Amino acid sequence: MGKSDIFGWLVQRSPWPWWIAPAAVLGALSGQVVRATPDGGMDNAIVVRAARTWLAGGSPYDDPHFLYLPGAVLAAAPQALLPHALVRVLVPCAVTACLVAAWACALRLHRVPLGSRFAVLGLTALAAGFAPFAHLVRLGNWTVSAALALPLALLLAGRERWVAAGAVIGATLAVKPLLAPVALLFVCARRWRALAVLLAVPAVVSVLCALALPDPAGFVTRTLPFLLHGDDAFVRLYEASPAAVLPRLGVPAPLARALALAACAAGTACAWLRWRRGGPGPLRLAEAACGLMLSAFLVSRPSYDHYLVVVLPLLLAGLPYAGSVARGPWFWLALVPQLPGVTWPFLEPVTRRAFRDAATLGALAVAVARTARPAGTTPPPAPGPRAARTRRPAAPGHRCRYPRGQAAIPRFDPPGRIRVLCIFVVYWLAHSHGTGPYTGPPGR
Repeated sequence: MGKSDIFGWLVQRSPWPWWIAPAAVLGALSGQVVRATPDGGMDNAIVVRAARTWLAGGSPYDDPHFLYLPGAVLAAAPQALLPHALVRVLVPCAVTACLVAAWACALRLHRVPLGSRFAVLGLTALAAGFAPFAHLVRLGNWTVSAALALPLALLLAGRERWVAAGAVIGATLAVKPLLAPVALLFVCARRWRALAVLLAVPAVVSVLCALALPDPAGFVTRTLPFLLHGDDAFVRLYEASPAAVLPRLGVPAPLARALALAACAAGTACAWLRWRRGGPGPLRLAEAACGLMLSAFLVSRPSYDHYLVVVLPLLLAGLPYAGSVARGPWFWLALVPQLPGVTWPFLEPVTRRAFRDAATLGALAVAVARTARPAGTTPPPAPGPRAARTRRPAAPGHRCRYPRGQAAIPRFDPPGRIRVLCIFVVYWLAHSHGTGPYTGPPGR
C-alpha cells in the first residue's frame, strides 16, 4: 500500500484516549453553533424558509438567495414542520456528523483503518485547524451533502460499483448541483451506464419536484442566470474564484474571466492526464476527482471557502501513500491562509477573506495539477562533487565497513517524511487562538 516509516506508525490502531480530542473539538463546535444561531445556520435557514414559502403556496424562488434545485425544497420540508428549538440543535449536529462520515469514507477509500492514529489526528486537524470546516458547520450550508457524497461515491467506484456511485452523485445533484464536474470522471473511466444513472436521477427528481411548485421553471429563469453570471455586488465580496477576486485588484473583468477559464481548462486537462497516467491504489480516483472539482471552483460563480471542504478530506487521507498530493509542499502551503486565529495584514475585514480563500484555491489546484506528471519522469540530479565522492580509505589498523574505493552506502535519513509529520502536527496545534465569530456570505 505504499505506507512506510512514520506513516506506518500513523495507520496503527489508536489508543482510545486519543479520541477524546476530536470528540471535544467537534462537540464544542456544534455546541457553540447551537447557542449562537437561532435557526441552525444562516444558509440552512434560507432553504427552510423556501420550504415554508412553498408550503404556504408561494414560490421558493421569490427569494434571490435560494440557489438550489427544486429537490431541495421538498428535502427541507420536514425541517419546516419541526419546532425551531429542535431545528436549532439538529442541524449543527447533522452537519458535523456528515463531515465525520465524509472523513471516514475518505479513509476507507485509501484503505486506512478507521481506528488508526491518522484517523484521530486528521479529524482533529480538519475540525480545529481548517477554518472552512468550522464555517460550514456555522452556516449549516447544504454543501455538506456534496462533501459526504464525493468520498462515498469514490469509495463505491474504487470497489467497482460505478452504478451505485453514479446514483449517489445523482442524488446529490438533485439537491445542489455542486458535484456536476464529477460526471467527467465517469467519462474518463468510460462508465457509460453509471453516467446515465448519474444524469437520470437529478433530471427525474427535479422534474417531478418542479411540477409540485407554483413556478416550475423558477430555477431556470431566476437562479440559473445568477449562477452563470454571479451579478451580485454584495455576494461578490465573498467569492474566491479568480473572476471575482482579480477585478478587486484592478484587473479588467474580461481579462479576469479569461484567466479563470484558462485555469479551469488547464486544470481539467491535468485531471484527464492524471486519470490517463493510472497507477495503483486509490490515488488515481481521488486526485482526478479533486482536480475536476478544483478546476470548476476556479471558474464557478459563486465559489466560497467552504467548497474546499469537499476536496480536502480526500487529499489529506492520501497522506500515508508515497507520491500523494499531501506529501508535497504545495498542499501544506495552500492551507496556511486557512489557519484559524492568524491575523493577516490588510485582510482583517471579513469581506477581504476572499483573497485568502483564492490563494488556497489556487495553490491547491496547482498541487493537484502536478500529479498529472508521469511517475518517475523527474530527471535525476546531475552528479556533483558529493555524488562522485567515494569513501575515504581507512587508516591502518582501522576496520572499514566498505570495500576500498567503493562509494559509501547512504545512511537512512528520511528528512522529508519527518518534515511532513512536523508540518502536520504544527498545523493541528495552530488553532489554539480560535476563529472568532463568522457569519459568511448570505444564502449559499
